[in-house]
Amino acid sequence: MRALLASTAGAGHVGPLLPFAAALARRGDDVLVVGPPGLEPAIAAAGHAFAAGADPPAQEVAEIWRRFESAPPPERSVLVNRELFGRLCTAAMLPALDRVCDEWRPDLVLREPCDFASAIAAERRAIPHAQVAISLAEVEAGSLALAAPVLDPHLPGIVERIHAAPYLTRFPRALDPSPFARTVRFRAGGAADRAGGEGAAESAGGPSAADGWRQAWPEDDERPLVYATLGSVAPTLALAAPVYRAIVDAVAELPVRVLLTVGRQPDPDTLGPLPPNVRAAAWVDQAGVLPGAAVVVCHGGSGTTFGALAAGVPLVLLPLFADQPVNARRVVEAGAGIAVAPPHAADDVRAAIEQLLSTPAHRDAAGAIAREMCAAPSVTDVLDQLV
Repeated sequence: MRALLASTAGAGHVGPLLPFAAALARRGDDVLVVGPPGLEPAIAAAGHAFAAGADPPAQEVAEIWRRFESAPPPERSVLVNRELFGRLCTAAMLPALDRVCDEWRPDLVLREPCDFASAIAAERRAIPHAQVAISLAEVEAGSLALAAPVLDPHLPGIVERIHAAPYLTRFPRALDPSPFARTVRFRAGGAADRAGGEGAAESAGGPSAADGWRQAWPEDDERPLVYATLGSVAPTLALAAPVYRAIVDAVAELPVRVLLTVGRQPDPDTLGPLPPNVRAAAWVDQAGVLPGAAVVVCHGGSGTTFGALAAGVPLVLLPLFADQPVNARRVVEAGAGIAVAPPHAADDVRAAIEQLLSTPAHRDAAGAIAREMCAAPSVTDVLDQLV
């Protein structure tokens, strides 16, 4: 069988596809990943063939993010889901996906939900396709609805066809009721799933740096480990700087070890002087960090949030935009974490960390979610169903 996997550029977007790529390769199937040129190093490191599409025009993307910084939340959702992913990314990637589908003739297309071009190309040729969730189903359905006005001109009825296709998600039913009729839940064993997507894709780009944090403290240092990250996209935006500062100020006097990642930008040195208990890195392999963490502090991005829950680790959530407020609300409702609303005051972040460390109920709730996620069918079982 030939399987085409399609993604946009974000590490948290391609990450959930990687367990499927690995499982397909183990089955002996031919795997081809199609995405923007910047994905090639991570895909090559994972050992899969790659075909590059095109990036959307840089000037138009920059203008979207410029407007995003000051826009209210509803407008932010339109800018990202309709203008960026729906309009610009679809137009940029569709020629390559049409060409690959015609020349390579895949039997199955697996796509992350923000890559609409692959669904259009597959439907034009009656190729079966399925989407692999990166966020909660409610968020994915809302994003699809926002993008609809710019997708239908490419292929009338494409939104309804995406809704009817299989929807594959590793998120547990307890946190993620789904409006998609053909929802299939799965567990993805191995590092890629435990990392929650973001860590898997980032670590593929540089394994030596991913493990350097282990030498930050003596082996006999028994202070609880707090892992703090804002993912791979938020660090590139100006709004991340005060959140980093709040995290650093919050943990400065706590009896904990803190591993803080800042993404590919800015350089960790731009954070300025750090307390002795804090170590900063551009990124790490989350699969190696989460099992030993006592608390995760993050923005509520799906990759980090559900990677932490899969490891049974409670969270302090500092939501900024996109799916993050919904993720934070669901985790709080489940008792597995505490949300700190903007402006994310350091005192509030500190109090939330202290509460998670001192209250076993939060870790117990996270552990219950981890057990539910672990009980889902494997990626291989899901692929057998699709085939």
